[in-house]
Amino acid sequence: MDSSATPFEDAKPGQDSLAEWLAAQPNLAPELGAVVTSLIEPLEAFAAVKSLVSGRYVYGSPGLSALFGREHWVGCSDSDLMRADEVIGMRRVEQAVMAQRTQVVSEHRLDLAGRRREFTVSRAPLGAEHILSVWRERTEERHRESHLQRALQQIEQQQKTIEQIRRELQQGSGRDDMSGLYLRAQFDDQLLREIDLSTREHREFALVIIALDPLPTSAQALGEEADHRLLEGMGRMLRANTRAMDAACRIGERRFAVLLSGVGLATAHARMEQLRRQCTAQIIVLNGVDMGLSISMGVSSFPHTASKQDELLSASESAVQEAQRRGGNQVVLASIPFVS
Repeated sequence: MDSSATPFEDAKPGQDSLAEWLAAQPNLAPELGAVVTSLIEPLEAFAAVKSLVSGRYVYGSPGLSALFGREHWVGCSDSDLMRADEVIGMRRVEQAVMAQRTQVVSEHRLDLAGRRREFTVSRAPLGAEHILSVWRERTEERHRESHLQRALQQIEQQQKTIEQIRRELQQGSGRDDMSGLYLRAQFDDQLLREIDLSTREHREFALVIIALDPLPTSAQALGEEADHRLLEGMGRMLRANTRAMDAACRIGERRFAVLLSGVGLATAHARMEQLRRQCTAQIIVLNGVDMGLSISMGVSSFPHTASKQDELLSASESAVQEAQRRGGNQVVLASIPFVS
């Protein structure tokens, strides 16, 4: 006997699908049902076969016995197991399956043992007189989704309240309305003072340019209000993660800058990496959608990267652009020029 032979026929030309291959293996038919059941039940899914002639189930996974609360439910019809309105929904989908001769996935809510339960059911025709259905319960998953939505709504309301209080407190302070941070004019003055102080005292400081990354696809349709919410969130993060001696400012539509007084390049990178991770973990909600907070950062230092205002800004801007080019959500250090 050829040692490479198998108990089944080899695939033949024209057998392009699994169904065609199985049809050519008569020895597999008795085992197929048990194999399908053993594969899908660990995934918390259950299979059933219904006869369209009698309207009764002729096969079902063992797990469906517990689902319907009947030890011997094979032989029952939907009318024996469900309410009349639920039966109508089942029949409507089955008619679509047989008419289209294709797989149809539908959602069903059933009252079983006094409890409302939700299922995703995939159906496919099995010959001319049977339908194969695969059931998967989604009740707990939907409950978790509902709880998450309520939690997000509470967070969104809290964030709105906090920002309203902040705006009322800072009216007339000369700060940016959206972020609550200093504006570009104050930043330029502070940068010049920091350069002068560091030059006189022979110490270093770091300049960080921060750019908001583009919104995720799920939030792009939320419009201008989404940008406002991100600006508010970024302001909260920078106010919470900078010292009194530092300066955090909004310098553009989606740009921020931070001056880290007396801090070297390595320390600045470590602090900004920590800030990036905290921003990634933030929940910023609008209309029930968590937009997240992804940022790109470019870090330069005085006097190692540059010793002039415009050169320092340019170095940080080039670094933040490189972070965005790499896909965003990164901290990039500005290059230090080599002096021969």
